[in-house]
Amino acid sequence: MLAKITVSDYMAKHLFTVKEDTDVIEAITKLLDHKITCAPVLNDQGKLVGMFSEKDCMKVVLETAYNQGQSGKVGEFMTRELITVDADSSVLDLAQKFRETPLRSFPVYKQGELVGVVSRTDVLKALISIK
Repeated sequence: MLAKITVSDYMAKHLFTVKEDTDVIEAITKLLDHKITCAPVLNDQGKLVGMFSEKDCMKVVLETAYNQGQSGKVGEFMTRELITVDADSSVLDLAQKFRETPLRSFPVYKQGELVGVVSRTDVLKALISIK
């Protein structure tokens, strides 16, 4: 049954995104306000260029502590090496991908367009749904 469930069935479709030049403190505040763990980072042309996650925020915390200041742009801290998933792929394939990487979420594409973000929690929701 799980093999028939696709990523698009459980991904977050309404995305909060940030730009590379967004102030990191502003971006962290937005992550907390939206109760999300990461946000896609878009360039000025709207193309995905990275992900800004809680892990990246830890870099900001350390930088702030060492340099006694809270400044910087998302582009300085974001993760640029992206692993993406296809919206039509199986949740089982997604679970395997999560098992093989420490990442907690992936950007989701359909026909070359960013259409969502999927997290480990989304996989667990899919599992519970077959009950």
